[in-house]
Amino acid sequence: MTLTNPETETCNMHCYGYLVNFLCCGLMLAGLWHLVNHRTYQSAYGRHMGHPPCARTVPARVSWFVQEMPALLVPLLLLLTTHKPSSMGKYLLLGTWCLHYFQRTFVYSLLTRGQPVPVDVMMTAGLVCSVVGFLQGHYLLHCAQFDDGWSADYRFKTGLVLFYIGLAINVHSDYILRNLRKPGEVIYKIPKGGMFEYVSAANYLGEIMEWFGYSIATWSFPGFSFAIFSLCFIGTRAYYHHRYYLEKFKDYPKLRKALIPFIF
Repeated sequence: MTLTNPETETCNMHCYGYLVNFLCCGLMLAGLWHLVNHRTYQSAYGRHMGHPPCARTVPARVSWFVQEMPALLVPLLLLLTTHKPSSMGKYLLLGTWCLHYFQRTFVYSLLTRGQPVPVDVMMTAGLVCSVVGFLQGHYLLHCAQFDDGWSADYRFKTGLVLFYIGLAINVHSDYILRNLRKPGEVIYKIPKGGMFEYVSAANYLGEIMEWFGYSIATWSFPGFSFAIFSLCFIGTRAYYHHRYYLEKFKDYPKLRKALIPFIF
């Protein structure tokens, strides 16, 4: 599997290579900024939101639907402007991206029982999803070029396996968390089962695995930058979730780690 230089033009649509590189660097810097800036506190939503909330909020289902939708919608709109990608690999790789965000938009958001989300958090998340949706869609459809042996490449196979394992962990962990609560409840309980036997943030572990798998399968700067961004953003949140559980529940499993089984 090979990729063209992002300055090339494919599929009758110009590849904006400089913009791709700029957005990739911006994503990684934003992730590192979040990692440094949130060493002592977390964004005020979910279990880390104050009581009562200090900002205007919207229902969790509305918030997740609105903020996740652009990451699915933007690549699909870009697909309409593209004339027959030169490789089926582009369709399949873009499909892995869209599969995740279809699940987040039309399944997770409609089933979640989370607390209301501040409007500013929803708007910021929606902006990020719009940017990364454009970045991944534009790169795969207008910049990347796969040779005829893409499907046999070990990077493609390894990346997709890692992606789908991560997706399964993510979906199963969300199911466990959702069913800890009765309808109408917003209290937090100790999750059990699946990867929660090993880490406090099994859902985040699954999502991080997805994006590193995606970055390997695409073997691209956009894929890698988003994986780093995700690790910095939800990795810190996983740490604070773990600390929350330890402080709230005296009987919390002592051997359970925050994000990486047996390590961290």
